[in-house]
Formats: sequence, C-alpha cells, structure tokens
Amino acid sequence: MSGFDRYHQPASAMLDADGRLRHAEPRLAGLNARAGGEPGQPIAVPAMAELVRISRRLGIDVARKILVADGEDDIELWVQVEPEGDGLRLTVGAWGLPGDGEGTHDDADAAELLALDADWRWEADSGLHLTYVSPAAGSRFGFDATDVLGRPLTWLFQLTDDGEGGFPMLGAMASQQPFEGQYATLRDTGRTVLLSGVPRTDAGGRFAGFIGAAHAVEPDVPETQPEPQGLPQNFGKRLRAALRQPLDRIVAHADSISAQADGALLQDYADYAGDIASAGRHLMGLVNDLEDVQAVEDPDFAIAVESLDLADVTRRAAGLLAVRAERAGVTIDRPGAHETLAARGEFRRALQILVNLIGNAVRYSPPGATVWVRLEREGQIACVIVADQGKGIAPEDQARIFEKFERVDPSEQGGSGLGLYIARRLARAMGGDIVVDSALGEGARFVLTLPLVE
Repeated sequence: MSGFDRYHQPASAMLDADGRLRHAEPRLAGLNARAGGEPGQPIAVPAMAELVRISRRLGIDVARKILVADGEDDIELWVQVEPEGDGLRLTVGAWGLPGDGEGTHDDADAAELLALDADWRWEADSGLHLTYVSPAAGSRFGFDATDVLGRPLTWLFQLTDDGEGGFPMLGAMASQQPFEGQYATLRDTGRTVLLSGVPRTDAGGRFAGFIGAAHAVEPDVPETQPEPQGLPQNFGKRLRAALRQPLDRIVAHADSISAQADGALLQDYADYAGDIASAGRHLMGLVNDLEDVQAVEDPDFAIAVESLDLADVTRRAAGLLAVRAERAGVTIDRPGAHETLAARGEFRRALQILVNLIGNAVRYSPPGATVWVRLEREGQIACVIVADQGKGIAPEDQARIFEKFERVDPSEQGGSGLGLYIARRLARAMGGDIVVDSALGEGARFVLTLPLVE
C-alpha cells in the first residue's frame, strides 16, 4: 500500500457559500491537495464536489458513501455536506478500504439491498427529502429525476398502507430499521412500485435517512393489495393511541435533558435533546393531522353548527400564537376587544382553522414583519382576513397548497402539508370556505368565510 492507513476519527472542512474551501483539517486537506485542490478553490475530489453541488443547490444536508482514488489506492469515505451559517460544512466520518466492512455506517445492509434486482435506486435524508434518484428511473417511469431532488418522498410517491393501517416505511423511520414491502404509487403516472430501504447514519451515529430501492409492480397486483386512496377505518385513532404515550415520554425526557434539570451537560448534548423534543412534537402534530384528515373525509362527518362570535375566536387564536410570534420577531395585529362578528359554525373547528391560518402567516413572515387580522361583512357572509408580509405565493401554486401533503417550497421549514387541506374541508363543512389572494413578493391574504348571523 502507498502509505494509506485506516482512520476512525472524522475530519471536517468549511466551505464558503460558493463551495470554495476556506480551511480543512490536515487529513482532509491532504486528500484534497493530492487531488489538485488548494484553499480558496472548489473541492478537487470529484465525488465530494458533486455532493457539495447538490447541498448548495437544494439547501439540504446530503450524506453518502463515495469511492475516491488516492494515489494507487481506492478508499471508501462516508461524506456529509450540510449548510452551516453562510457556508457549508463537509465532514468525512469514516475512511476505509473498499469492501472491508468497517468504518461505514450501512455497508452490510446496503450491500444486501443493492444486490437485489432493483429497477432503480433512491436516497432520502432524515426528513425523507429525496437526495438521489437513479437517472434512468425518470425516463422509464415518466418523471424528471433531477426535478424531484430536495422534494419530500411523498411528493413523488403516494404510500399505500399494509391493509392493517401500517406503513412499513414510516415504522422503519421511527425505529431506524430496514424495511421492505412498502407499496407506493407514482403520483404523476399512477405506476405502482414496491419500495425497500436501509437506514444510514451520519458521522455522529445519528439517523441520516434511507438508501432505498424501487421495484416495478406489474398491473396484476394481487387483489388483496389495498387501493392507495384514503386511509383505513379508524387509522388516525389507532395511530394516535399507539404513538401518544411513547411520544409524550420522549418529549418530556428530552425537554428535561435540554433544560439540564438533572445537572449541567455539554451544550451540544443539551441542543441535541432539544432537537429530539422538537421532532417528537412534530410527529405528534402529524399524527393529529392524520386523524383530522380521516375525520373530515368520512362521509358521515358533521359539524355542530352554533352561533359564535368570530371576532372572539380570532382574538383567542392570535393569543395562542403570541409566544411563537414573539420568538419569531413578528407582530400580530388582531381585532380590538370591542369588535364583534356573529357567524354560524363550530367554535372548536373555527379556532382550529384560524390557528392554522395565523400560524402559517407567522411562520412565513420575516423578522420585524406584521401579520394583520381583519374582520369584514359581505352580504350574508362573515369574513376573517389574515394577511402577511412573506414572499407570497405564485398563482400556479395557489390551488395546489390546499391539496394533501402539498407545500409551496418543501425545502423550507414547515408542517406536514395537511393543515390547509383540513382547514378548507372544515370551513366548507360549516357552509363557508377559505380562499387565497397573493402574488410573489407581495405577501399572502387568506380569507375565511362563514355564514353571517343577523
């Protein structure tokens, strides 16, 4: 061998916003120099440079095992690129010889997976955003393999449950285990595929997503295979019952660790616990949304219509979001205490809708902005207008955002893509509606309407 030794310690480098090397730890700097690179220039190792390009373009973490030539040797590296501050951090978490089975985080399972006769491969990060799709997949299955990068996996696929309310992929994500037997439908073409995957971890041993395979399913899928439309009966309630207690415990313990209630910790560990608590709350919110989706799609779903003061409901919704708005540096300008607006609807559901609309306005407003909430009467209609100073919504996206699992920009921090779908279904069940008026760069105005009470 030409002087290559196996390394177990990670090595990292910092790049500027254009992908040029600012500084690197000696081991990584040496590898880059041997490839012809130097500080102030782009990374010279081609496979690393490609990961940097993807991370810069999509603004997401990208992690992958790569094969690199170093002198007379080929070495395997586990590389992660993540946006950090005004640049990028590149970390090599494991160095090894090809096939030696040590130092990479998913060699055994991935080798078994990739040995299967898969039609194409895919990779996703810890949030199930696609980071790689085999180029040949698009031409064979009718989609642009480049266009899907950075989008949620559910943007490309509609997952099908296993007939008992379970989803193998989501269960594997929660337990960080391999999965197989996940049927899914390609949204653009309706083609059915069978997905399998193995988890991967980053340099710190944390879950970093899946390496997966897709297999085409012929049209004669067994009749026992459930249709992809809708959710099985009582799915939301069963999912909530199964996850509520463990998620509550996870969040409670993580909050305790983050607050250092039992003694001082290194700040990195405290921050990591805070991330766990935040992720737990996000999952619980998704469970609640799925339960609401099943409720509003039930043919027997009905609203307990009553007379309510829509101005009071609006003030309460704004009050529930006051802390979130303060943390975001956003002001909520809500109706005054003297204002009233009598409407017909269900108090709990109207509050749910307005918390969603005002919460979205706060989330997508820049620091220092104001969210205006106004009341109006138009004939026999009561209106609540929620206006923000965000970046706005293009006309072609304004219908799509009311569909399930749809968001304007999946790369941004946000919810599950179910909130507006549920809110509009609830509004229409009460005899009203939700509409949006927006343009890029001019913020957005969402209007909730309900029948007016004279």
